[in-house]
Amino acid sequence: MRLDLFPAGIPLSKRLFDLFCSILGLIILSPILLLVAILILITDGWPIIFFQDRPGYRAILFKLIKFRTMSIFSGTPSSDTDADRITHLGKILRATSVDEWPQLINILRGEMSLVGPRPLLVQYLERYTPEQAHRHDALPGMTGWAQVNGRNSLSWEDKFRLDVWYVDHWSFRFDLQILWMTIIKVIKREGITQEGSASAEEFKGQPDD
Repeated sequence: MRLDLFPAGIPLSKRLFDLFCSILGLIILSPILLLVAILILITDGWPIIFFQDRPGYRAILFKLIKFRTMSIFSGTPSSDTDADRITHLGKILRATSVDEWPQLINILRGEMSLVGPRPLLVQYLERYTPEQAHRHDALPGMTGWAQVNGRNSLSWEDKFRLDVWYVDHWSFRFDLQILWMTIIKVIKREGITQEGSASAEEFKGQPDD
């Protein structure tokens, strides 16, 4: 896996801020991260961390890092829906967004930013319109403009519209605004899931006219 501390095309001010915050965050949060890791191991077993390929800047794949919040797939269709597989501890981690904190490592490595379009599934790449694919002209983020404007309660069309708007209107001040709004959203626990689902519904591409 290639380490790129200063990806070409990323504003230096944004990258330096990401580096500073990720290093500081990992140092300050390390006791909590260790405690969460131990709790997952005790209550749900191994593995503690969930890795998944996601497309990042310029659609280059990287390994997204999260705390595991679901039980291991058992192959029983009746009991292995996403909602059923979320563990008791996993519900708490998702509600508080603590499951996302290991992504500070992705930020440190230059694969993500604090703020940017959320990294989605690899299979979605071929379903994007050219305009939607423009979201990959920025580093993916732990939080983003779509997340503070509805997160999983938004339609895919609205999410992509907000992601592209962010890419076209980025500024350091805008990132700070989104970070502040994110803190408020996490405290209020808004937009974490869609009704009847553990996460956002699958993106199936643009409907045919």
